[in-house]
Amino acid sequence: MKVSRVTEMRELDKSAIEKFGIKEELLMENAGEATYFVLLNESGAKDKKIVAFCGIGNNGGDGFVIARKIHSSGGKVRVFILGDRSKFKGAAKMNLDIISRVPLKVQQVESIESIKLDVYHCDAIVDAIFGTGLTRDVEGLYRDVIELINQSGKTVFSVDIPSGVHGDTGKIMGTAVRADYTITFGLPKIGNMLFPGYDLCGKLYVSHISFPPSLYNADSIKVEINHPVRLPTKDKNAHKGDFGEVLFIAGASSYFGAPYFAALSFLKAGGGYSRLAAPQSMAPFLANKGSEIVFIPQKETSSGSISIENKRALLDLSERVDMAVLGPGLSLEEETQHLARELAREVKKPLLIDGDGITALCKDLEIIKERKADTILTPHLGEMSRITKISVPEIDTNKINILQRTAKELNAIIVLKGAHSLIGYPDERVFINMSGNPGMATAGAGDVLTGTIAAMFSLGLSVQDAVKKGVFMHGFSGDLAAGDKGEDGITAQDILDYLPFAAKMDREGLNAAFRERYEGVHVV
Repeated sequence: MKVSRVTEMRELDKSAIEKFGIKEELLMENAGEATYFVLLNESGAKDKKIVAFCGIGNNGGDGFVIARKIHSSGGKVRVFILGDRSKFKGAAKMNLDIISRVPLKVQQVESIESIKLDVYHCDAIVDAIFGTGLTRDVEGLYRDVIELINQSGKTVFSVDIPSGVHGDTGKIMGTAVRADYTITFGLPKIGNMLFPGYDLCGKLYVSHISFPPSLYNADSIKVEINHPVRLPTKDKNAHKGDFGEVLFIAGASSYFGAPYFAALSFLKAGGGYSRLAAPQSMAPFLANKGSEIVFIPQKETSSGSISIENKRALLDLSERVDMAVLGPGLSLEEETQHLARELAREVKKPLLIDGDGITALCKDLEIIKERKADTILTPHLGEMSRITKISVPEIDTNKINILQRTAKELNAIIVLKGAHSLIGYPDERVFINMSGNPGMATAGAGDVLTGTIAAMFSLGLSVQDAVKKGVFMHGFSGDLAAGDKGEDGITAQDILDYLPFAAKMDREGLNAAFRERYEGVHVV
C-alpha cells in the first residue's frame, strides 16, 4: 500500500473534488462514517458515554460527523470544542451547524477542570483535535487536554493521526495522544508509519473514503509499505552452485564477529557458496565457528587488517562470483580503507557495501556514482550522517526526503537501518519495512542483514527485489527469535539461527497474526 505525505493527501483531496466531483462534504461524511464503523466494532456505541474532542479544522469536522452517528445509534456523546468556533468553515461548519440542532451536548472547553468529570466517567474518547496539518509544538490548553486524555485510561480513537504527531515525520510535537485505534483517510501518512507516531496509533485502519484507485495508487506517490515478492521455487535437482556464490571481503584483527555473521548468514538464508576473504591470522578461528564457509586467507597489514597487496587477486575472484560484499568489520586502517575504495571502483559485479566499507567510500562518493553495476549501501543513522554530511538529528526528523535525495544522487540502493527500516531506490521510491523489533538493536545484527540480502539475490531475485526481501526476512527472523526468547538479550547469533525457519514459514505462507502485523494497516 502507498503511503502519502500531507501535501500529497491535500492534492488527492483536491483531485477528488475537482476531477471526480466528490464534494468536500461527502469526503468528510465518509471519513466520519469510517471512524464510527471502527468505533462501533471495537467498542460499541449504544448506551455508551463517549467524549469527542474537536479542533477548529476539518479534523474537528470529522469529529462532528462521528458524534452525530454515535448519537443516532443511541450513544451518549458529548462534544468538546477546542478553539474559536467562529473559525469553522466549509464542511466542518456545516457539520457543526447540524449537531448544534440535534439534542447532544456541544461545549467550548474553557479549562481543564471543566471537563475532567466527563472524561473520567466516559467509556471512550474520540480525538479529533489536530489531524495531520500540525506544524508547531502543542502548548497551553491543548497540551493539558492531550495529557488528560492519556491519563484517563479510556479507549481512544484518533481521527487520521493521533493529535500531536507530525504527519510527515511521525515525531511528537511537544506532546501527543496515545491512541488505541487510529483511522486514517485516503492513504496512511508517513507520520502514521514511522516511529514514534506508528506506536502511538495503536491499531491502524485506513479508509479510502471513496477515492478512485487511480488516485491512491498513483505512480507519483513514491513511498509505500514493503510487501516483498515471494521467494522463487527451488529446483529439486539443484546443487549449491545454483543458489549463488558471494564473496565477502571482511574482518580485521579486532573484528571477528562481523565477517562470521555476514558470511554464514548468507548460507543460513539459503545462499549456496559463501567465500570469505579475511586476514589470514583470523581464518583458523573463523573456520572453527563457521566451517561451512570457504576461506580465502588474505595478506595483512601490521595492524591485522586486509592489505592492499590482495587487490588484484580479490578483483580476479570477484569476476567469478555473483555478488561481492565489502566492509563488515574491515577496520579503519588507512591502507585497508584505500583498498576498499579501489575495490569499489573496479569490481564489476553487484556490490553491497556495509560498515567500514561505507566509511571508506565517504571520502570519495564519486566512486559510487560512477559504478555501472548495482550498488547497495546499508547505513545506520550515524553512517548516513557521514554519507550526507547532515547531522543525525536532522536526518532522523527528515528521513524519507534525505533518503530519496541521497539514493538518487549516488545512483545506489540504500537501506537506512532502524525501527521500520527504509529502503530507498535511485528512482526515489522508498519502502517502509514492517518486520523487526527493538531486540534486534544489537551488535552484529547489521552483518546478518548483509548476508541475508546477498542470499535473496543468489536465490534468483533481482537486485531490487532482493534488497526488499532481505530486509523483510532479516526482520522476520528477528521477530521469530523474539517470539521464542523475548526481545531482551537477542543476539546476532539468534537472528542468524532463525533464518531457516523464517524462510520455511515465508515459503509456506505466514500465519494470520504475522500477515496482519506486516500488512501495517487494515482497510475499512
